[in-house]
Amino acid sequence: MSSFILRTIDAHTAGEPLRLVVGGWPAPEGVTMLERCEWAREHQDHLRRLLMLEPRGHADMYGALLTEPEREDSDVGVLFMHNEGYSTMCGHGIIAVTTIAFERALMTHADGRQTLVLDTPAGQIRARAFMEGSRVARVSFVNVPSFVLAAGVPVHVAGRDIRVDVAFGGAFYAVVDAESAGLAVVRERLADLKTLGMAIAREVERVITVAHPIEPGLSGVYGTIFTGPPSSADAHLRNVTIFADHEVDRSPCGTGTCAVLAVLDAMGLTAEDAPFVHESIIGTTFSARVLSRLTVGEHAAIVPELTGAASITGEHTFFVEPEDVLSDGFRI
Repeated sequence: MSSFILRTIDAHTAGEPLRLVVGGWPAPEGVTMLERCEWAREHQDHLRRLLMLEPRGHADMYGALLTEPEREDSDVGVLFMHNEGYSTMCGHGIIAVTTIAFERALMTHADGRQTLVLDTPAGQIRARAFMEGSRVARVSFVNVPSFVLAAGVPVHVAGRDIRVDVAFGGAFYAVVDAESAGLAVVRERLADLKTLGMAIAREVERVITVAHPIEPGLSGVYGTIFTGPPSSADAHLRNVTIFADHEVDRSPCGTGTCAVLAVLDAMGLTAEDAPFVHESIIGTTFSARVLSRLTVGEHAAIVPELTGAASITGEHTFFVEPEDVLSDGFRI
């Protein structure tokens, strides 16, 4: 291995990190974003491990890589990565990438519009940056259609019978009432939430087939969302999402919020005149609303819009030398 350099711009969205690669990562091959994701997994995973894991990252780091767009009417493609591999979509990542793109002029339009159309493995995303001077104050994006794949799936985990709603918001989630699982959405129970969240995700995959009815490449339970009462009067629910390999989303989880909104809409609990406000385990919030309704295969679905804010935290130049025995990254 010869020496090389990777450059990133780092940000956080409601507390959840996003490390955007802006130099040094060769373009992954493939026509579709799903194909590029698989090619990166097979041929470039050492770069993911290098940036996500220690000593340059940490167990809960999250990353993104821009590519050429897949569709003619899109501006850019984006692949998302984490401690275990790659994800099909990421809401907090869309907000952070859009913020970085406009604040650092990575993307400009001749007509001055502050919109960004991104191709992800889950589909096309349309984002809009709301500027205050040179800063992006907030970002709203129209997500892929979100729906409930299976409601009230019974699973037996850790000596308990638990009902799980399996919903898609760009990735599939097991949505669980925390109280029914014997837990609360608080930091003091985080170790238990991580353990049970992973067990629930794997048990759901054992008892039902989790796959998108139109795009079978979108399959498997990405994470478990535990919901409970909010700590703020301005929020409707509090949640924590356990995903990838025991990773904890510090934000309210963008794709997870869309999945929860789909569950609430299926139950007739969404309000037409007010957004749904989702609170994270650290008290930050996203808001989401239903833009329209349609069907995905045989499933009733919503088209959600999610809004949140991100802040740039730093710029990095990572040096990789052939003598570095830990260039492949590690976890403890």
